[in-house]
Amino acid sequence: MRQVVIYPGENGYWVVECPSLPGCVSQGKSKEEAIANIKEAIRGYIAALEQDKLPVPKERFETFVVAV
Repeated sequence: MRQVVIYPGENGYWVVECPSLPGCVSQGKSKEEAIANIKEAIRGYIAALEQDKLPVPKERFETFVVAV
């Protein structure tokens, strides 16, 4: 299970990234598509690490909403 951050990008796309896996970023035309795409990206990222016999980073982030 991984935490992701999703936010509006350019040209109406949604950008989504997984902070615990540096560089693991995807996008989609809708939030749902972006989430589906990041799931695939996370699976591929972890598979590549395992194939190269590299450690898989643990989930280590907590998120908070802060009112300013």
